[in-house]
Amino acid sequence: MATSSSCFSLVPLIETHVLRKTFTSSGLCSKTLAIDSDTTFHYWSPAEESSSTTLPALILLHGFGPNPLWQWSNQVKYLSKYFAIYVPDLIFFGESTTNSKERSEVFQAVSVAKLLEMLCVVKFSVMGTSYGGFVAYHMARLWPERVEKVVIASSGVNMTWQDNVELLNRGKVEKIDDLLIPSSPDQLRNCLRMCTYKRSPIYVPDFVLNDFLNRLFGENRKEKLELLEGVTLGREDVISISRLPHEVLIVWGEHDQIFPLQRGYELKELIGDNVNMEVMPKTSHTPQAENPKLFNSIVEKFLCGVSSS
Repeated sequence: MATSSSCFSLVPLIETHVLRKTFTSSGLCSKTLAIDSDTTFHYWSPAEESSSTTLPALILLHGFGPNPLWQWSNQVKYLSKYFAIYVPDLIFFGESTTNSKERSEVFQAVSVAKLLEMLCVVKFSVMGTSYGGFVAYHMARLWPERVEKVVIASSGVNMTWQDNVELLNRGKVEKIDDLLIPSSPDQLRNCLRMCTYKRSPIYVPDFVLNDFLNRLFGENRKEKLELLEGVTLGREDVISISRLPHEVLIVWGEHDQIFPLQRGYELKELIGDNVNMEVMPKTSHTPQAENPKLFNSIVEKFLCGVSSS
């Protein structure tokens, strides 16, 4: 006899009838492009016939977890009024793949920059959340002349090896991947506990969580583990990051348990001379989802403001 989980799945219903419709109604189109013989990107970009391509470009880079449909759905509708939005699946997330053995966030940055070059996107602002913030930082560091403004959300670019140890303790896990790439319902519950401020009053049964695990976290699990191992930031006990010449906005959840708020304050002093920081109350590691109205307002004000440089 078939189980409930095998007969019915919420994930494709939500993706097809809610998330994809949000992206397409925002003037975005799903596309695929091979940037070289090894690497192929899936990404969302303005439809060719859309007038939004005359707007300034904004790149949205997601973190670990589900594909960007789930991570940026609260932003694309609002921000597409002001920007030509490009949302790539980072490599081994969603439909983006590579045969390369490279697994660092620097490789992700180089690959996204190459994608944008092939799309003739010369100048752009970039916004990254969590792991995507690592990628955004490296893009600004490596191509300062192409990047206009930088938004780093909930991203401990300035983390050290000790931060990883402390995260394991806060998450009550033995390995980082037990927290960031959950493989069981209990691990997923723990991940949600760490990443969100408000606790759901509704108990979600295991078969529903298993559906989300299998469809949103299960694909390319081996490669995602390699991506975690390949992160170059936070390898040492001392902070080693370059200062950026750009205008930078740091957005942080007041109760972030992945990268505690103090890391955000430290990053503000380290990353450049023209840095603003906004702390969002009653949010944790995913402020763009927990309070999208406030998050979008903060980002719009920064990106659409007159440059002080």
